[in-house]
Amino acid sequence: MQEKKYETLKIENIVASGAIADSIDLIEISQKIPHCELNTKRFPGAVFRIEKPKIASLIFSSGKVVLTGIRDKESLDEGLRLIISAMKEAGVNTYDEPRVAITNIVCSYDIGKYINLNKVVITLNLENIEYEPEQFPGLVYRIKDPKIVALLFSSGKIILTGGKNMEDIKRGLDFLDQKLVNIM
Repeated sequence: MQEKKYETLKIENIVASGAIADSIDLIEISQKIPHCELNTKRFPGAVFRIEKPKIASLIFSSGKVVLTGIRDKESLDEGLRLIISAMKEAGVNTYDEPRVAITNIVCSYDIGKYINLNKVVITLNLENIEYEPEQFPGLVYRIKDPKIVALLFSSGKIILTGGKNMEDIKRGLDFLDQKLVNIM
């Protein structure tokens, strides 16, 4: 498949999670690290916001982290480097190599033409499709392999989520394209 097909494919968010230490004293890091907030009444972890690259990280006392708002692999690597550096400066004994991996990629894609969602439902008639326009304007299509969820909107916009890498996202998009080609 040529790369031109994917020219409107855009990463909207990458979520990564894993561990950076065996344990973290959340009170201590929230006092020592700027932009690191702790409000245990609202959330059981600390929220550490980085401005450049713009990333929000959730840090837990278990040493586990969840990073979100990432737009590319380079930003993930840079964000992790900044988080580890801030943790070390605050006295946290972090792992030499953080055990963090991408767990979800959310992409948007514009097919460039109107999608008749009612026709998609009737034609495909699959159990892995949900479409209730009174509740949500998009059609939810759960692709089994790769395990991707696609939200289709009549405007031609598609949101793809659940991929752990761009190859999964593109395979999901190709699968969807094959299903829609005879409908549109």
